[in-house]
Amino acid sequence: MSSPPMSGRKAQAARNDELILQAARAVFTADPGAPIAAVAEKAGVGISALYRRYPSKEALLQKLCGDGLKLYIEVTERALADESDPWESFAAYLRGIVEADSSSLTIKLAGTFTPTEELGRDAARASALAVEAHGRAVAAGVLRPDVTPADIALLFEQLASIKLGGDERAAQLRQRYLTLAMDALRVPPAHRDLPGPPPADAELATRWRPQA
Repeated sequence: MSSPPMSGRKAQAARNDELILQAARAVFTADPGAPIAAVAEKAGVGISALYRRYPSKEALLQKLCGDGLKLYIEVTERALADESDPWESFAAYLRGIVEADSSSLTIKLAGTFTPTEELGRDAARASALAVEAHGRAVAAGVLRPDVTPADIALLFEQLASIKLGGDERAAQLRQRYLTLAMDALRVPPAHRDLPGPPPADAELATRWRPQA
């Protein structure tokens, strides 16, 4: 059963909300210290319209990161639901997360706001799914066992840092280098041992502590 069409006012509010979120992502991933007025300007909406939806910059950052986590969860659950080929399922997870580009939010916004309880729950769910996807690939013998979930998390962030050209070109390059990385991740590996220990969970967690 389809939902009834929204009224003109509700449809406009939904469009404004989408414009605000798109603008906020662009503004804050470029400059986390930018004022909220810069978001309204880029979105082409009045500052009062923005504040009616998001009463503070912190609320807007929480919404951005919450949406990013939900997309991460959706992509990972979809890949885990595919029980056909173990490597292709894991590869779909990797490609989907890179395409979603939720890691750009982690790189730029970690530690710049106070996470809500809901964000904490979603982060825990996303982490558990990532561990599950990793564990399944290792158990199937398709992912080298000396690679950890934290390694994969930092690989996502490295790929998200690629910003050459416009959005379309950056997305293309990220998938290109992901494909190269997957050749190194798949069993049998090209190298017997990896240099240095993997990042610890505690190291990753420090990025979300408010910065002085």
